[in-house]
Amino acid sequence: MNLFQIDQHTCSRDGICAAICPARLISFQETGYPTPIEGAEELCMRCGHCVAVCPSGSFSHSDMSVGQCSPVQKDLQLSVDQCEHFLRNRRSIRLYRDKPVPRADISRLIEIARYAPSGHNCQCAEWLVLDNRDELQNLAGIVADWMRWMLENMREMSLSWHLDRTLKNWESGEDVILRDAPVVIITHAAENNRMAPSTCAIALTYLELASTAMGLGSCWAGYFNAAATSFPPMKKALSLPDGHLCFGAMMVGYPMFGYHRLPTRRLPSISWR
Repeated sequence: MNLFQIDQHTCSRDGICAAICPARLISFQETGYPTPIEGAEELCMRCGHCVAVCPSGSFSHSDMSVGQCSPVQKDLQLSVDQCEHFLRNRRSIRLYRDKPVPRADISRLIEIARYAPSGHNCQCAEWLVLDNRDELQNLAGIVADWMRWMLENMREMSLSWHLDRTLKNWESGEDVILRDAPVVIITHAAENNRMAPSTCAIALTYLELASTAMGLGSCWAGYFNAAATSFPPMKKALSLPDGHLCFGAMMVGYPMFGYHRLPTRRLPSISWR
């Protein structure tokens, strides 16, 4: 099968698909129709821009037909004011209701997050969902062990991170590690994949923003992630696929409280050239 097919009955021969292709894999002359260049099959990153941009819906990729790609619904697009309000209204949630999150909702979050951009469209992020309370408590305890190791072996850095205070609160019975969140979502990928750190971080950011729209709250699990990337007992407990590393962890649950105002932030430092 060819890399893509053109419906010659509807194609307007405007050349937009060729112009938009990030890898310049589409050859186009005004007297003909778009065709793949030599070697396009191997070079194509399967981003789908060609299918998405065609005004007449005449372009179908071998990996995604035009019928598989939902049309843009302009009535659902945010205005600038709506977008700003949505992003400013997002809060890092550290107090959760004692209520489980349906797995269907977590699956929906990940379904949305998988559309996050990734370098060369690698889509390398994989997901581990932890929603067993006993396991989460056990993992939080391993993070506490990591803190003890850090305080003994890298004390100056640990004190700058306030690990001594965090550990004291943990030992007094307060879950300052996972905040009693009912779910922790981990993104992981092959450790030697140069695209993995940014891909996983952006995907988790998409998930965090989507959780707000679904009535959920979330917060980056920084201590958890630090232990997951460097502490052998945590790596063993997570049991990720061989060669994989945790590149981000997110606590998710129903917020205990709502917020009523948009707090301020420092003015941006901008340089123009």
